[in-house]
Amino acid sequence: MSGTGKSTVIDALARRGLDAVDTDHGGYIEHAALDGHGDPEPIWREDRIRALLDQARRGPLFLSGCVVDQRRFSPRFNEVVLLSAPLETVRYRVRARTTNPFGRTEPDRARIAADLRDVEPVLRAGATVEIDTRRPVHDVVVRVLALAGQ
Repeated sequence: MSGTGKSTVIDALARRGLDAVDTDHGGYIEHAALDGHGDPEPIWREDRIRALLDQARRGPLFLSGCVVDQRRFSPRFNEVVLLSAPLETVRYRVRARTTNPFGRTEPDRARIAADLRDVEPVLRAGATVEIDTRRPVHDVVVRVLALAGQ
């Protein structure tokens, strides 16, 4: 779900000194064919995610990511937040960003549209809260913090 604001929000939480992890970085993802067939898909490395979730901490852990197997960890989360934005907003964001080239080619743009159409409803069904990220980043962060009792 590229361009919905996951990295922006998790970075803002980290800048506040909170325990915030973007699982797109740091070796939390591997690629594997689900059920042993098909094209490899990004999945969370179970050992790394379990170790992260099992660490003792003073405050909440904010975890960002979007992988096909994330629901298997849902029972470990107090909230599962879906950050969403309409296709036009997502397209604008991926064109404007400088930290990730994904979304600049026509096949990438088609994938983004397909993900919003096909994957986002599945994510929505597994979420406990949805936040529209057309709102200012500060407002989104405040909402996420409130969900964590911060």
